[in-house]
Amino acid sequence: MMTTPFFDIPPRLSAISDRVTETVAPVFAAIDEVMEYNQQKVLAAFIDHRVSESHFVPTTGYGYGDRGRDTLDEVFAQVMGAEDALVRHSIVSGTHAITIALFGVLRPGDVMLAATGTPYDTLQGVIGVGKHSDGSLADYGVGYREVPLQNGAPDLDGIRKALKAEPRIKLVHIQRSRGYDLRPSLSVAAIGEIVNAVREVRPDAVIFVDNCYGEFVEKTEPTAVGVDLMAGSLIKNPGGGVAENGGYICGRRDLVESCSYRMTTPGLGREVGASLGHNRSLYMGLFHAPHVVGEALKTAVFAAGLFEALGYDVTPRPTEPRADIIQAVRLRTPEALIAFCQGMQQGAPVDAFVVPEPWDMPGYDDPVIMAAGAFTAGASIELSADAPLREPFAAYMQGGLNFHSGKLGVLLAARSMMKKGVI
Repeated sequence: MMTTPFFDIPPRLSAISDRVTETVAPVFAAIDEVMEYNQQKVLAAFIDHRVSESHFVPTTGYGYGDRGRDTLDEVFAQVMGAEDALVRHSIVSGTHAITIALFGVLRPGDVMLAATGTPYDTLQGVIGVGKHSDGSLADYGVGYREVPLQNGAPDLDGIRKALKAEPRIKLVHIQRSRGYDLRPSLSVAAIGEIVNAVREVRPDAVIFVDNCYGEFVEKTEPTAVGVDLMAGSLIKNPGGGVAENGGYICGRRDLVESCSYRMTTPGLGREVGASLGHNRSLYMGLFHAPHVVGEALKTAVFAAGLFEALGYDVTPRPTEPRADIIQAVRLRTPEALIAFCQGMQQGAPVDAFVVPEPWDMPGYDDPVIMAAGAFTAGASIELSADAPLREPFAAYMQGGLNFHSGKLGVLLAARSMMKKGVI
């Protein structure tokens, strides 16, 4: 029987929690197996590249010859199964990393094809299809095409047709996670099917994956199925809850080199950019990442089981395969969504006393509510939940540095809903 001596959890919730924990034990065992594999992979990369304390020494100014920075790129590339990588604290978000990659590859007159429907909200302004699009790809003469999803799945025939109809398509964009959508996230195998469809028609096209929330969820990354380039955030999975900021780009060496010139300046690229003492946290975060991602997955599985038992639609369901750390819970009303996020905030180690309210968050068209009591502001590898206030009023939960605190945060979210009479 679960005991919560420091928190007043209703007996009904405690009983459901016990049943759910027992039911998902085989799922947890499978997560542990992937976690151990990925931890060995990361450790091997650290050993192979002879990581030492000297790699943590800060550099300043231009950062020429920063051994720690350059070796971290090599370690990260090996872990991700890529030819090359850029891992930088100066990349401010996942959207920033993706933007660098897109601008690094695309040129005026090229066309980008979104193969998995409309991309995540913050990327729409980058492309030039959103409200905030000054300086977008469209402003620089880059075209855009989109293939909608079919019943939540990639439309492979539609992708082939789009590629045949527009010979200027240079880059195919794939979003791995669900974003603010109830469609399934994409497994590495599903991404491989898109890669094969693209190669049938356009073997020269650059295939790019927004890998946010997906790192270390499986034993392989999208590079294993032929993806050319991918990017993500270090305050999500690969930062392991230790990295204080940053992002990465990895993939084909020539493409990463092109991205480096967009990241800094043509002619200098990756050779400049002082680490300023951040190297230690980036190395340590990467080392912890496989374990922390496993803990986040367990938290998500538990949340799915608990809220399904309470009568809500959840995706993925508790025993379904997972391709990212996001758990969606369809709460049906704005009142339930707000109560959920406010309860989860109460289980945060930082700012638990804060009461989240919906607000006009930059880059989004609808008010957004966010529960995020984190050691690193905005870190979604730490337990958090956020959502736009729009149909279907689903909470998108992610993270959990360790399962036991994550589990409690989920229970407090349910308790909050009970107290406000929306369950």
